Parts: sequence; structure tokens; C-alpha cells
Amino acid sequence: MKRIFGGLLTVLGIGGLIFAATIFAGTSGGESDMKSLIIYGVLGVVFFISGIGLVKTTKDES
Repeated sequence: MKRIFGGLLTVLGIGGLIFAATIFAGTSGGESDMKSLIIYGVLGVVFFISGIGLVKTTKDES
């Protein structure tokens, strides 16, 4: 169960980072663009790191 949750967090983190990258590529420098870029970037990094950590530390028991 923890491995599945870790994988889901990792995928959500990757999605958040990709979304932040698309916002960064199409930004005109507005304040709302920068806020959403920071929010999605930080959430993406947090989800990605926590998902990887959860998958790595979970023992593989059958």
C-alpha cells in the first residue's frame, strides 16, 4: 500500500513540475504567473521528493 501511495505521489510531483515548466515557458512576467509558478513548483518538488523517499524506504515484503 505504501509503495502505491509513494508511486502516486511521485507521479503527482512530476506532473506539478511539468506544469510549472509550462507556466515558466509561457509567462509574461505577471504577478499571478509568478505566484502560480512558485506554488506549482514547490508542491511538485515536495510531492516528488516525498514519493521517492516513501518508495525507497518501504521494504518489499510479499
